[in-house]
Amino acid sequence: MNDNFYALKNAFFYTMLVAVLLLAPTYLYVTYMKYVYEIQYEFKLKHQSHLILRTMEEFDPKETQPFDYPRFRSFQSGLYDEHFKPVFSLINKPLEVQEVGYHVQNGYAYLVEALPEGRYFDASYLVVGGELSYARIYQDVVVILLSIAALIFVLSLFFLDRFALPFQRVNKRLDQFIKDSMHEINTPLSIINVNIDLYNRSNPTNKYLQRIKAATKTLATLYNDMDYLIKNERLAFEYERIDLSHYLQERIEYFSEVAALKNITIQPRIEEGVFIVFNPTQLQRIIDNNLSNAIKYSHEEGMITVVLEHFENRCTMSFQDNGVGIEDVNRIFERYYRENRDKGGFGIGLNIVKSIIDKAGIELKIDSVYGKGSTFSYTFYPPLSIDA
Repeated sequence: MNDNFYALKNAFFYTMLVAVLLLAPTYLYVTYMKYVYEIQYEFKLKHQSHLILRTMEEFDPKETQPFDYPRFRSFQSGLYDEHFKPVFSLINKPLEVQEVGYHVQNGYAYLVEALPEGRYFDASYLVVGGELSYARIYQDVVVILLSIAALIFVLSLFFLDRFALPFQRVNKRLDQFIKDSMHEINTPLSIINVNIDLYNRSNPTNKYLQRIKAATKTLATLYNDMDYLIKNERLAFEYERIDLSHYLQERIEYFSEVAALKNITIQPRIEEGVFIVFNPTQLQRIIDNNLSNAIKYSHEEGMITVVLEHFENRCTMSFQDNGVGIEDVNRIFERYYRENRDKGGFGIGLNIVKSIIDKAGIELKIDSVYGKGSTFSYTFYPPLSIDA
């Protein structure tokens, strides 16, 4: 897995976890701040009511000028009689609680003050109100949460990167060790194969040497999987026109000696002249792993059928065996997963195949009956499948 992606994913996870943990204190904080805001708003309403009372106190009824009732941009007010009927009011909302005091209803706050009887235009109550807006509180909370989230995210990235350094060094050393080991394995394998071929040219076929050669081919398949696993993220796999019929036949011939160790017959039914546009290295990994698995999980003296067919705009390549079958189809593509550890291998072959076909858009169909055998069918669609 890419280290940067791993760090980003976990930093995001920790940030979301902290955000969830902050939900309860954030809710309490918002509730408290709304309560404080409403108390502050009550003092504002009291201040406005004092201004109105002072204006009415300063008005002389003997003057010929009519009384100019105070108006405010953010507040509404009104004078009401003893039955809470408006004498004069700028408030257009019904007052649900008609008693002296401070009240809040549906985001609207109002203050009811009793007036001396007959003193202010025969009004009994002065009501001052206004719309409550919690926008500033919500805005502050969002800014605080985003700041905390950003800080947690940055710190998570920093510490994850620091914690990962020792493991990165170990992984680099391990990768280098694997690369060196792969090189050391490849050289003797090549020498063994070359010498067996040279011996067979001038001497009668030796069944023991044939078994050795078959074993080296099995090792070569494991070697090629490991080599691909190491290099696939760094190399660009270029596509080219491939005669799939000829290529598939060559790989069957290559594995015929491996199959012979268990007296298994590989029966090809290959249509001639089937061409695809694909990468040879990746195609080899698909074919080799399917043939290797079919041989590995087939019974002694069994049969493997390899079919290649071309249709109007697609071609299908399938591998059928009558072996042990698959118990859990959903898990066979997991890296390092092996259903039968007695059969050997590292559990990486089908994982490599799955990664290749997913990127290339190749359709895979698996038919398997546990204890009776399996069929893997790969369908190549345009632009991978082309006419000869």
